[in-house]
Amino acid sequence: MPEIFSATLLGVIEGLTEFIPVSSTAHLILVGRAIGFESTGNSFEVLIQLGAVIAVVSVYFAKLWHLFVTLPSSAESRRFVLSILLAFLPAAVIGALAHDFIKSVLFESPAIICIALIVGGFILLAVDRMAIEKRYDDAMTFPPALCLKIGFIQCLAMIPGTSRSGATIAGALLLGAEKRAAAEFSFFLAMPTMAGAFAYDLFRNRDILSANDAVIIAVGFVAALVSGIFVVRYLLDFVSRHGFAPFAYWRIGVGTIGLIAIIAFG
Repeated sequence: MPEIFSATLLGVIEGLTEFIPVSSTAHLILVGRAIGFESTGNSFEVLIQLGAVIAVVSVYFAKLWHLFVTLPSSAESRRFVLSILLAFLPAAVIGALAHDFIKSVLFESPAIICIALIVGGFILLAVDRMAIEKRYDDAMTFPPALCLKIGFIQCLAMIPGTSRSGATIAGALLLGAEKRAAAEFSFFLAMPTMAGAFAYDLFRNRDILSANDAVIIAVGFVAALVSGIFVVRYLLDFVSRHGFAPFAYWRIGVGTIGLIAIIAFG
């Protein structure tokens, strides 16, 4: 399959799956293996996430601009920014320390990815059905301590197949957040987390990436941006109506199909 077409397909998949709790990385790795796509240093799967980040920024631009201009004068704005930074901190530290292991071992283990998809699907299904008292219904007012706890839970997503959004959403739900607020907080936390992963991975692989790699990554980036905008615009309403069960069933199905394919074809 031509590289440009593969990059476009994978970019669309990244944008469609990054903000729903199904693990975009797992989908990129499994589909990439299926179509014979290989990226230098496994960087494509990380670097195109910046397109999804910009999708969030574009949809939430007005709210982000309001935060920026009110930061000097508003205690609420400062508290929210601090809360996001606290939630981002655990992943920044642990991700930097475990970077080589994640890229060289976990990214190369399709069976682990499929198992993580299935296990995570059952966990998400259970959490979605729990009758947990909802104490937080606005992502903008999550207490800093709650955000830090969500940040530690996000670190589970360093195992491909777990899902960054899945971990943060499930963690927020278990800690008392309302479904829509949990999903929206996951959007905001994605911005520093994914931008940080992009910058760190680009720095680590700057010497091995070629001009051809840059073109392929750019194609995937644009595709992820366009499809990501669609998801960010409509996901919250979908979650409010249907919850997270559809995503849980999808995870279990994809993970099961993946394991069958690995057993059948190696």
